[in-house]
Amino acid sequence: MPRKLRFPVTCGLALAAYAAGPGNLPQPYHVVNDYFKLPPGRPWGQVASVDVAPNGHIWIFERCGDKACNDSKLDPIIEFDQMGKFVKSFGAGIIASPHGITVDDEGNVWVTDAEDGPGKIGHQVFKFRSDGKLLLTLGKAGLPGNGPDTFNRPSDVAIGNNGDIFVADGHGDNSNARIVKFDKTGKFMKAWGTKGTAHGQFDLPHALALDTRGRLFVADRNNNRIQIFDQNGKFLAEWKQFGRPSGIYIDKHDNMYVGDSESNTPRNPGWKRGIYVGSAKTGKVTAFIPNPEPDPDPDHTNASASEGVAADEQGNVYGAEVQAKTLKKFVRN
Repeated sequence: MPRKLRFPVTCGLALAAYAAGPGNLPQPYHVVNDYFKLPPGRPWGQVASVDVAPNGHIWIFERCGDKACNDSKLDPIIEFDQMGKFVKSFGAGIIASPHGITVDDEGNVWVTDAEDGPGKIGHQVFKFRSDGKLLLTLGKAGLPGNGPDTFNRPSDVAIGNNGDIFVADGHGDNSNARIVKFDKTGKFMKAWGTKGTAHGQFDLPHALALDTRGRLFVADRNNNRIQIFDQNGKFLAEWKQFGRPSGIYIDKHDNMYVGDSESNTPRNPGWKRGIYVGSAKTGKVTAFIPNPEPDPDPDHTNASASEGVAADEQGNVYGAEVQAKTLKKFVRN
């Protein structure tokens, strides 16, 4: 599942060009509002993440018409076709707080539950067939931990070409700060990372993506950087030119899209909130989709921009907005 680059480990001259934020980057996209249609009576909740399936359909992980799915009978996993038409949904009753979603090369849908809730749910990773049949569960329901069979607020999941499973385990506060690797059957293989700022440490590993060479990109959000590893956890590079990353998507051509939903003056001075577009091969940032609010407050109350991000074969970009409770489509001008 495609998702390198020979930059120095620390920021060199090529990266320093982006040290002051997006600056005058081209902004070649426009937004298409209200493109996606939920069934009548179904409200939009916080849209945590988005991915594009091999057939071009768009899948989202949505918080049951509100901020979480505790006690809700609504399905959090939703499929749309390319025209924005609702296709189906599933997943009600087993997920407390939707967070990351990934559709693998076979069309299977993987999601992470980043909290716990009543009825012993939460802190798990699920693999569903595209028709909603549950195929695999990782973690123990409602039981946070840092062992080989437990998670504490897992944020995202990525699937390698050979089926290996990578989980970003942790969502700040007193949760974990590590990457956990399993084989395709769900057998634990290894884990790496602790909380901190050094290479190989994390402070809220929020999203994952793999490039065409199999390198693992980690959105290390609270450290305002992307860290890049091989699939055995060897640190390869650190990139800071894509803002404060919440979401990462890398297509089969190594085009990379990074959602920055948190930058502002107090939190990441000099950077702007929006979607950064560039290359996973070279690390160059080539375009920017700005957030409408120029300097949002730190707590998201006046704007949030996209946390989750994905793109289709035509180059259309999709942004999952949590606080705005919407899914946006961005099209090239």
